[in-house]
Amino acid sequence: MNKKVLSTLEFYKIKELLKEYASSSLGKEKVDTMIPATSYEEVVRLQDETDEAVQALRLTGHAPLSGIYDIRAHVKRAQIGGMLNGGEFVQIGSTIHAGRMMKRYIVELIEEKEIDLPILSSKEEQLPILISLHEEIKQAIDENGDVLDSASDTLRHLRSQLRTSEGRIREKLEGMIRSKNAQKMLSDAIVTIRNDRYVIPVKQEYRSHYGGIIHDQSASGQTLFIEPESVVQLNNQLREIKLKEQEEIERILFRLTGFIDENADELFVLVRVLSDLDFVFAKAKYGKTIKASKPSVNERGYIRLVQARHPLIPLEEVVANNIELGNEFTAIVITGPNTGGKTVTLKTVGLAILMAQAGLQIPVGEGSEIGVFQSVFADIGDEQSIEQSLSTFSSHMVNIVDILKEVDANSLVLFDELGAGTDPQEGAALAIAILDEVHDRGARIIATTHYPELKAYGYNRDGVVNASVEFNVETLSPTYRLLIGVPGRSNAFEISKKLGLQEWVIERARKHIGTDTNEVENMIASLERSKKLAEQEEKEAKEYLKHAEKLQKELQKQMIEFYEHKDEMIANAERKAKSLVEKAQEESEEVIRDLRKLRLQKNAEVKEHELIEARKRLSDAVPSIAKSNMKKVKKKLHSYQPGDEVKVVNFDQKGHLVEKVSDNEWLVQMGIMKMKVKESNLEFIKSDKKAETKPLATVRGRDYHVKLELDLRGERYEDALLKVEKYIDDAILAGYPRVSIIHGKGTGALRKGVQQYLKNHRSVKGTRLGEAGEGGSGVTVVELK
Repeated sequence: MNKKVLSTLEFYKIKELLKEYASSSLGKEKVDTMIPATSYEEVVRLQDETDEAVQALRLTGHAPLSGIYDIRAHVKRAQIGGMLNGGEFVQIGSTIHAGRMMKRYIVELIEEKEIDLPILSSKEEQLPILISLHEEIKQAIDENGDVLDSASDTLRHLRSQLRTSEGRIREKLEGMIRSKNAQKMLSDAIVTIRNDRYVIPVKQEYRSHYGGIIHDQSASGQTLFIEPESVVQLNNQLREIKLKEQEEIERILFRLTGFIDENADELFVLVRVLSDLDFVFAKAKYGKTIKASKPSVNERGYIRLVQARHPLIPLEEVVANNIELGNEFTAIVITGPNTGGKTVTLKTVGLAILMAQAGLQIPVGEGSEIGVFQSVFADIGDEQSIEQSLSTFSSHMVNIVDILKEVDANSLVLFDELGAGTDPQEGAALAIAILDEVHDRGARIIATTHYPELKAYGYNRDGVVNASVEFNVETLSPTYRLLIGVPGRSNAFEISKKLGLQEWVIERARKHIGTDTNEVENMIASLERSKKLAEQEEKEAKEYLKHAEKLQKELQKQMIEFYEHKDEMIANAERKAKSLVEKAQEESEEVIRDLRKLRLQKNAEVKEHELIEARKRLSDAVPSIAKSNMKKVKKKLHSYQPGDEVKVVNFDQKGHLVEKVSDNEWLVQMGIMKMKVKESNLEFIKSDKKAETKPLATVRGRDYHVKLELDLRGERYEDALLKVEKYIDDAILAGYPRVSIIHGKGTGALRKGVQQYLKNHRSVKGTRLGEAGEGGSGVTVVELK
């Protein structure tokens, strides 16, 4: 990767920000050496690695990466026979502990959260455990780096002797400073230490009273620090014990250093893996901060950035843009005046590619995609003034010459203000020639220019498109919104008018502009208006489509529910009717019994009003049917034909006859629905020979179209049955009388499973194997009810 472009696109600033998220010097060191990869496989691996860390952080919120140190120098010194000190052992022990915590963290993630983390799992398996070495260090060294009494029995015994000896010396000296003459002879009533020996501060004139050895004196010379003769022997004994203690400590440290030497290879592996993990989780944390996402990666040089943001611009200020390159067009020429938005667009694309190829997630929306480039070149200057010196032009040309030496089909090239800094006509001509050369080599190009001559470039070259950065004349500032397909136009007249320049001056200026230029400017303005209108209409169309799809789903759901409960509703109605009839029969029987009793009674005469009352009771026993919207229709005898316009009485809807499905049933098309309707429920309206008589698939968009056959070849058994179940439901809703299921011949297991399922399906009338012209035993033809 070209090192100069890393500086031009400010990749080093990204690395400095990334360092803040590393937990150790090892992680920061990895950040320092990070460069974009140029292999497709390596970029995919780096992106997957970072994404696994992002998943881990999303589930746990943190990773246990504290307490990691760069212990490689300590281990190397142990290998050459040096002795490590207590502080170095503390760092080694802490790093081993961090490795154990990280190992446990990854294992728990995979086992308890049940997520697939192959790369992190591989690193976890590489982490050495080193439990015994860690225990040896913990038993011998405390957290401050001091050797513990428990390091050895000898050291414990020596330190016990030390404490006893020190106690005796202090006791003797404290007896001296508490004597009746001590206040007069001592400068201060304290016991102190000089040259590792216990002494007392004695005034100069009383030096001979205590005898012994003078170890030090005060600055004024008035106080002498004397080791009294009575404790000299005790101090000598203490000194001997301390020397033995030091020897034992060194022996213990040498022993531990030997353990480090024995485990040197595993410790180097530990450092390497922890360094990788710290680096990976630093990338994940940084990505979370800038609200980044993982892009798809391809090898064909295709770039699609959805709502891309420049990572170095604050989130509350940055403007997101959609940028696509490498499919229908491989070059974008951003034209228009220097309004400050073009260079940001260049850097956004270039930096996104570098970050992605380095394994960083990028500040874009879901669905973004990047190509892997062997080289990224950028000629971006910081000069934004109109007047540029020859030296500036020369420096740009030096860059371009270097780029032309190396650019190929696997390159991304970014040109900022191409051809600027010289005569406009010559500059424009040079810009066109350079673009043609780079484009002919197959590279992906994004170039900015303010030369009007390049506005026509995108229209005269295949694979090239114009673009511009939108400018708001009302606020006199760029919106930083990229407009692909619309060349930039000068806003000089509009800006001048907004700032108060007289109208007649502006009109005079317009007369000096050529007719062609005016036409181009008007064309660009028209393009901008058309693009905005198209975007608005597209947005509205998407909303209408979304609403229509929602209604379609609801209708489909209702139809499915209707078919599922149809048999149940009919059964309920039959039960209710039966109950009413039985009740009526009971009433009528009771009336008859009463009449018989009256007739059999001797000398009884049946009065007229009693007969009327009995007749009324019989009438009341007849079940009454509530009047509804359904009307009795006196139908004329009519010979129905496909295409006839009819009214479906029980639904009160008009429709067209599609085909006759049985002796007394027709398939009727009512709007977007097709239903089987009995001929008795039809009312003829008129004949329409032009009406569509062939079965029509309900238009539900691309995802909902129902074909007349279902191909299951290559499917797993369980998946195939799920597809058959959904397909039969869809075919019924579409009103198909029969469909075909292609399962192939093979072992016959899939055919048997499909046919067994269809045999038990409530909506399937029958099945048969296909005939010779239909696919034979590799196809099952299904007759639907």
